[in-house]
Amino acid sequence: MNKVNFGKLEKLEYSINEAYKTLRTNLSFCGDEIKAILLTSCTPNEGKSTIAIRLAQALAEDEKKVIVIDADLRKSVLIGRHGVTSEKKIKGLSHYLSGQVKLDDAICETDIPNMYMIFAGPVTPNPTELLGNHYFEKMMEQFRKEYDYIIIDAPPLGSVIDAAITTRFCDGAIMVVENNVISYRFAQDVKKQLEMTDCKILGVILNKVDTKSKGYYSGYYKGYYKKKYYGGRYKRYGKYGYYGGRYERYGEYGNENSTD
Repeated sequence: MNKVNFGKLEKLEYSINEAYKTLRTNLSFCGDEIKAILLTSCTPNEGKSTIAIRLAQALAEDEKKVIVIDADLRKSVLIGRHGVTSEKKIKGLSHYLSGQVKLDDAICETDIPNMYMIFAGPVTPNPTELLGNHYFEKMMEQFRKEYDYIIIDAPPLGSVIDAAITTRFCDGAIMVVENNVISYRFAQDVKKQLEMTDCKILGVILNKVDTKSKGYYSGYYKGYYKKKYYGGRYKRYGKYGYYGGRYERYGEYGNENSTD
């Protein structure tokens, strides 16, 4: 089994670390049957992948054996963003799903005790077909026997359908929503797409909140969890993305001045 090191996982601030512990605790109250958990978002760059890694780390610190599956076969950022290094060339999920390697060859042990990874691997021309094939189903069956938790970092459901395909192998899903960027209506649309898959929605994580100016609260599961604001704004993405100004809730549809 290949071993990888996370070079850019800095120590979290106390309030953020407590938020992940709260999230971990509330996941445990969801029941023993909740083992495979999918994380998705509305658009790219909302912090979903970082949350997946940090949640897995929090679970591993609680002596749970956990594996993270990087299921974004279109545009994965985990290796580059977190400075992952390895002595050997890393084989990924796309290698396994296309039958090029055995499952054990794609699993990586990390420098975080009790935490394992499967990285996405090379970009493929048919990610939707690969995620829905029998190899993925066989992998999930094996992992349910070997791990306490399976965290699946899926692509944004507001962009591509990949996350909806993998939900049939999961026990629950968590939406990551970026503060002041995603409109209320867009978040509702993505939520409805998740509901159509019959996958239980465990909750929503409100990410990139300026905790210094707005204060911090840990909240409760099936609610919102605040996290340190990373700065920056993103351009309009998709039909209901960020338009350069802050969205305000207006009844069911978000900003009353919006033209979308």
